[in-house]
Amino acid sequence: MHIQLYPLDLNKKNIKEVFKKVIFPTTDKNFIDLSVILNIQLFGNEVILDIEISNPSLQFKKRIENICVEALQKQFGKTIVVKLNFIIKKVEKDNKIKGNPIPGVKNIIAVSSGKGGVGKSTISANLSVALVELGYKVGLVDADIYGPSMPIMFDLVGESPNAIDVDGKKKMQPLENYGVKMVSMGLFTQANQAIVWRGPMASKALNQLIWDSHWGELDYLVVDLPPGTGDIHLSLVQAIPITGAVIISTPQEIALADAEKGVNMFKMDSIDVPVLGIIENMSFFVTEENPDKKYFIFGKDGAKNLAEKLGVELLGQIPIVQSIREAADAGRPGVLQLNTEISNSFINLAKKVVVSIDERNANLPTTESVKITNMKGCS
Repeated sequence: MHIQLYPLDLNKKNIKEVFKKVIFPTTDKNFIDLSVILNIQLFGNEVILDIEISNPSLQFKKRIENICVEALQKQFGKTIVVKLNFIIKKVEKDNKIKGNPIPGVKNIIAVSSGKGGVGKSTISANLSVALVELGYKVGLVDADIYGPSMPIMFDLVGESPNAIDVDGKKKMQPLENYGVKMVSMGLFTQANQAIVWRGPMASKALNQLIWDSHWGELDYLVVDLPPGTGDIHLSLVQAIPITGAVIISTPQEIALADAEKGVNMFKMDSIDVPVLGIIENMSFFVTEENPDKKYFIFGKDGAKNLAEKLGVELLGQIPIVQSIREAADAGRPGVLQLNTEISNSFINLAKKVVVSIDERNANLPTTESVKITNMKGCS
C-alpha cells in the first residue's frame, strides 16, 4: 500500500504561485516578478530553491530563508522541508572611478546618523582606535564642521597640523594619537568659537580637510559625518568613492525613524553607497551592584529590528557605560581600557566592520564618486 507523505498540490507551478504573493525584502516587488528564484527542485516533501541575491551577508540570507520557509509551510504544511542555495549576483566591476580616489587609501568608511546625540562621534573614535588595535593603518576625518569633537576625544586640543612638502606640493600633516591620523576643523578654531557658514563654505572646508592632507598608506579612512542628510553628506559622496556607510542609532523610535532615513539616503539610486550595517548605541544599562540585570532605558532591540527590516547587518550593540563618556572627555577612547567589556565590545565591532567591508569588496564594484546634477528628493 502506497502512502502519500507530501501534499498532492506540491508542484513547481503552485510554488511559483505562492511566491507571486511574497514581497522580496528591501523592494516592493514579489519573488517571481524580480526573477530571483532561478530554479525549483522537488524531492518528495523537500523543496530546494536556487535564489539569486546581491546582498551576501549572513543576516540577509537568514531573512530570505525564514521568509521562504514560512510561506511554503503556511501553504503546504509543516512537514515541508525547505532548503535554499544562494547565488550571489555578479556585478561587472568597473575599476575606473569617476573622480579621484585618495592616494594610498584602500577603504573609506562613512559614519553617519539620522539625528544628533546618539554617540556617533564616540563610536567613530573608538572604531578607529579599535582598527589600529587590530593592526590596521587608520585615518579619521572629523567632518562635523559645525560641531567638531575629535580634538577633545584624541587629547589634541590646542594642537595644530604642520605643513609638509609632498612631491613639490604643500600638504597638511594629520595629527596622530593612539595610532590614528586625524584632521578636524576643531584644530583650526578656538574651542568656544562658533562656525557660522553656509553649506557651500562647509563643503569646501570638508574637501580641504580630505584632499589637502597627506594620509600616506591607510587601510581605512573613517569619516565622522554630522547628523542628518544635508550638504556635507552630498559633498562627501561627490568628493570621494566611499567604500561603505555605517549608521549609528539608539534603540528609541525617534532615533530609529531618522536612522532609516540615513540608510535610505545612501541607498538612493543617485548615491548608491553600500550600507555596511547599523550600530545600536546606548543599547542597555547595567549597575555595578547587579551586573547581570540589563535595563533597556531607550527600548530593546530597536536597531536590531530596523536592521532586519532593511536587510542590513547589525554590527554591534554598545551599552551605556559611564567610563565610555569619561574616557571621551579625558581624550583617551574607551577601547584603550584593554581586556574590559567595553574594550572587547569595540574590538568585536571593528572585526565585524572589517568582515562586512571584505564581503562588500568581494561582491560589489568599486563605489564611484557621485556626479550630482539634479537629484530627485534632494534640494
